[in-house]
Amino acid sequence: MNLQAKISFDDTEQAFIYKSNAQLKKTYRLFQLMNQSWLVKVGTRLTLLAVNWKLPINGLLRSTIFEQFVGGETLEQTTVIVNDLKKYGISLILDYGAEGKESEKDFEEAKNEFIRVINHASSLDNINFISIKLTALARFSLLEKLNQFSARSSAGFSIDTKQLNSEEGQEWANVVRRVEEICELAVEKKVGILIDAEESWIQNTIDALTMQVMERYNKKKAVIYNTIQLYRHDRLEFLKFSHQFALKNKFILGAKIVRGAYMEKERKRANALNDSSPIQRDKSASDQDFNAAISYSIQHIDTISVIIASHNEYSAQFAVRLLDEANLAVNHPHIHFSQLYGMSDNITFNLAKIGCNVSKYLPYGPIEDVIPYLMRRAQENSSVAGQTSRELFLIEKEIKRRGI
Repeated sequence: MNLQAKISFDDTEQAFIYKSNAQLKKTYRLFQLMNQSWLVKVGTRLTLLAVNWKLPINGLLRSTIFEQFVGGETLEQTTVIVNDLKKYGISLILDYGAEGKESEKDFEEAKNEFIRVINHASSLDNINFISIKLTALARFSLLEKLNQFSARSSAGFSIDTKQLNSEEGQEWANVVRRVEEICELAVEKKVGILIDAEESWIQNTIDALTMQVMERYNKKKAVIYNTIQLYRHDRLEFLKFSHQFALKNKFILGAKIVRGAYMEKERKRANALNDSSPIQRDKSASDQDFNAAISYSIQHIDTISVIIASHNEYSAQFAVRLLDEANLAVNHPHIHFSQLYGMSDNITFNLAKIGCNVSKYLPYGPIEDVIPYLMRRAQENSSVAGQTSRELFLIEKEIKRRGI
């Protein structure tokens, strides 16, 4: 097949085929600003203050960073992007941008919105997954309390709720009910559910609940996916453990592998508590484990359905090469690539060109709800070595190619 010869992540004509000249120039100006790390630091702080003080900045955000990385303020507004990307063989992962809520009313509203998203996705043929955060459905402090009582062993993934008082016990029962309602509808409508990874001090709870519903709903095909952050030094082992557990209990493991988005926060907390950090010693160690996770998943492709969610060009090339060497189709139903909307179009569009299953992760929601997501995107682009510079180089190359 020699797919390696067919794919080039330097093909900017393909990468930006969906952008008009005006859109391309606007994106270039935004990434120029985001390439200034000091400006990002100041800008994120001022943005959060402005939101807290209810200053009128929504218009500015809407026409800049929001427009670049978010699909709209409502589910209906995402339709334009969904239809546009369909022309190029690219699917969407929809993500309602709710997180960090605190009331039962908020959690029920989020659950109802996720159900609405599933129904919407099932009516469109290029929305295969939706993404959910457990912190949209449960109180953070409850997840944190349960974290120390969540365990895994050869017998399974467990959460000991005996440590909860009666009110907390009812709260947790409501969380489980919400997740099960979402998963049951997803199975019925044939829409995949990606449960996001979050901070390490609530991740045991997330893992345990996710694996429990996966064991129940992934018997015939992967519908539920856990997210595994390979910037943690224990996660490659966790992927392998999860797979062995899935084999033993006769279900398909759904795994979305990412590098991760909470690195600075994790290190800061570990230092404050004088505790060992869960983060890899350096980026090369994270890269090594990420690529090992790709290799392991492809080696066990019959029993693992993997989503390679990465902006790393080498990792994408590596996965394509492994598929090629194993004589596996790039559109094998158990392998999927994904990048965030607004980033790494050179990877997404060029993978789609050779027939890979590839999607854009598309958040939506009111500006005030997606602020945490937007701030992570801005910080990620400025902190990941070369990320924004690479985006700028490719956009500039395409601007020159078009002669605009």
